[in-house]
Amino acid sequence: MKEQLAKIKAEALAAFEAAADPAALDALRVKYLGKKGALTAVLKQMGKLSPEERPAMGQLANEVRAALESAIEEGGRRLAAAALEAKLKAEAVDVTVPGKTPVLGHKHPMYIALDEIKDIFVGMGFTVLDGPEVELTTYNFDKLNAGEGHPSRDWSDTFYFDKEERVMLRSQTSPMQVRAMETMPLPIRIIAPGRVYRKDEVDATHSPMFHQVEGMVIDKGVTMADLKGTLNAVVQGLYGEGTKTRFRPHHFPFTEPSCEMDVQCHKCGGVGCPTCKGEGWIELLGAGMIHPRVLEMAGIDPDVWSGWAFGFGLERTAMRRFRIDDLRLIFENDVRFLEQF
Repeated sequence: MKEQLAKIKAEALAAFEAAADPAALDALRVKYLGKKGALTAVLKQMGKLSPEERPAMGQLANEVRAALESAIEEGGRRLAAAALEAKLKAEAVDVTVPGKTPVLGHKHPMYIALDEIKDIFVGMGFTVLDGPEVELTTYNFDKLNAGEGHPSRDWSDTFYFDKEERVMLRSQTSPMQVRAMETMPLPIRIIAPGRVYRKDEVDATHSPMFHQVEGMVIDKGVTMADLKGTLNAVVQGLYGEGTKTRFRPHHFPFTEPSCEMDVQCHKCGGVGCPTCKGEGWIELLGAGMIHPRVLEMAGIDPDVWSGWAFGFGLERTAMRRFRIDDLRLIFENDVRFLEQF
């Protein structure tokens, strides 16, 4: 048995020294020190020895086991050090090589325009509000005086979630007018930017998902002149002095009187082109004096308070701001386009 132990010790130490990686070293540990290993097999023969021989063989076996375990630990440290050295060599950095300039992103042109709009209105004393995109028809239509049967409530125009047509993707940010009137103290000056959804076909100026900025003022003695003066000031702030606008009579159920405001086409300067569909003007927003019935439904006395509201598409505003000729470019996320801003 003494010779067997000496042979196992010599073979194991040589094998441990030659192990090329941790996996091979662990396999050798199992081979020599495992439950079915070579050393264990020899120790099972201890019962055949005489009582006088057992203590000496037991001590020798323990010495062999300790030597092998120590060799395994040393081999593990050696392999770990070798692996670390190899990794450091592979990942060595040549500090003399010129570094790569990191590419920094920037705001999307549409959100640049939105920030400018917010700055203008906040400077006028407006508060910026946010609201739910999944809305109740009560707020999107009913409390805005668009009753049952109004064309905007049709399935061909609106994205509904239920057959009862009570829950929908908001088609405008106008519901925030009602929510503000119900929760905020008078007087009120707010804008509410956000995403809205309509079943529009995609073209140079339309998209089924787009962004809108709603605005509202309620105070005593508010008139249509205040509305026109404010909107013209906003357009001048966005597009520069001398920007041409026009107001056209229109109809909206939640305002009376109502109007639409156009800005002269930035692409053709009013001559007519595909961007403005040959008209020379691009519709920017709808507006008007808040309908007395809308005020009443929100619990506001129309004989004491009056107000005006407007809503415009953020994409069209950005198009005019940066002279973009196709709305689809805003959503395609082509880096070649976005890097221009």
